[in-house]
Amino acid sequence: MNYLAHLYLSGNNSDIILGNFLGDSLKGREYLKYNKTVQKGVFLHRFIDSFTDAHPFIRKGSERLRPGYRKYSGVIVDIFYDHFLAINWEEYHHISLNKFAEKMHKVLSRYYFDMPHKAQQLLPFLIQSKRLVANESFEGIERTLKIMSIHTSLPDKTDFAMEVLYDYYNDFNGEFNDFFKEIIAEIKKDFRIKLPYLPS
Repeated sequence: MNYLAHLYLSGNNSDIILGNFLGDSLKGREYLKYNKTVQKGVFLHRFIDSFTDAHPFIRKGSERLRPGYRKYSGVIVDIFYDHFLAINWEEYHHISLNKFAEKMHKVLSRYYFDMPHKAQQLLPFLIQSKRLVANESFEGIERTLKIMSIHTSLPDKTDFAMEVLYDYYNDFNGEFNDFFKEIIAEIKKDFRIKLPYLPS
């Protein structure tokens, strides 16, 4: 999952939000220097990643993208799923997506000097580029893919990714919503985190 989904799944506790955000920036046992609630956020991040990687809907989506992206196909599914969370946002939260993004920016900024260097470099970019809402539009997804192809080892296959998204749009949307309701239920049960999911 990408930043928007990770932060949504953190609930309202600021320390858990911080830990989840730092999940990719902390290696080995570095998390031990933080308090137990931040550590819970780190464990939550790792759970989300492992649950997502093993889920059949993620694998199905990855297969659609494999001809162009091979081992990176799951990364593209993560970006697509952030898009579907954004466009279905009102089903999952009572505040607007923009207000949620502003809230997360404020929470994370308060912890800036407690973050490792890698996260300190990431946070200003995330805020300035409006990463949490960027993938709501097709143009935003394209920009995300282009940026990643420049700054990471992700191949520049943006046209292929968008073609797959258009061709399987309804399939991806349905799979996302079923998947997301599953992971919400798992997190509520295993981590006892209150999430704002609004069942219809």
